[in-house]
Amino acid sequence: MLLEHLPKAHREYKQWTPSRIISWAKSFGENTALVVKRIMDEREHPVLGYRSSLGIIRLEKSYGKKDRLEAASKRAVAFGAYSYKSIKSILEKGLDKKPLEKQINKTLPQNHENVRGADYYRSQEKKLC
Repeated sequence: MLLEHLPKAHREYKQWTPSRIISWAKSFGENTALVVKRIMDEREHPVLGYRSSLGIIRLEKSYGKKDRLEAASKRAVAFGAYSYKSIKSILEKGLDKKPLEKQINKTLPQNHENVRGADYYRSQEKKLC
């Protein structure tokens, strides 16, 4: 297929590459580039991630500062939320302006009255037999 035979809009679209979009996102910061790269990596074909990636980059116009987009991307990376919808939600709610907790505690308490443990279930098994 010759580029000359394509409509102008299609020719311009063909000039976009994943590396071009990622480097554009990198101008906002490392985390923004990481989100965009991850979006493209998760798709079977990187082209399927262009719309989301460009949408994220366009959010900077709506919210006014590169710093806000980078802060929202940093929060999204911390929570593993790699999507346009997540970044937009963070910006809409102003979460990018709030400090990110240093460490999220994902462990369950070991000694708690409601934690029975494996031994409890083994003893229940023996009672049934």
